[in-house]
Amino acid sequence: MSTQGMPSLDPRPTGLTIGTYDTYREAQRAVDYLSDEKFPVEHTTIVGNNLRQVEKITGRLTWGRALTAGLASGAWFGLFVGVLLGLFTTNGGWLAALLTGVVLGAIFGMAFGAIGYAQLGGRRDFTSRTAVVATTYDVLCDHKFAEEARNHLAKLALKGEVAPRLPEQSS
Repeated sequence: MSTQGMPSLDPRPTGLTIGTYDTYREAQRAVDYLSDEKFPVEHTTIVGNNLRQVEKITGRLTWGRALTAGLASGAWFGLFVGVLLGLFTTNGGWLAALLTGVVLGAIFGMAFGAIGYAQLGGRRDFTSRTAVVATTYDVLCDHKFAEEARNHLAKLALKGEVAPRLPEQSS
């Protein structure tokens, strides 16, 4: 807490490490188990370590794919606009508003897809998905609750579910 009673805006994690896990899913399962055991989980934090950006290549980008992607995204946006316009039309013109929105959205989407692909000039002829992943995930806990949390996580490990990594020994 700051001097004025407002919480600190310092985003750095604090607390003791009560477990280190290889995947986020394992760290999440550990905190979920603590919650199931009625542990005050608001005193825990999951921290990803050694972050990396991973770009998974999903395929080639061609004129056909660029135009198709533009058409699809434009049609969806046009559908949204058409529904909104259709809500405010009178005399039953909602279907015409809907179809007009989809058709115009698809045309403009294809045009923007073509412009975007042409601007690449062959420098990035592939599609991909990007994610930020961590090498390990630490579960931290406030000092006064850390021992209790470790005891709970030891029980979880004994059940054969998620076990934290052993601390690395430094020489």
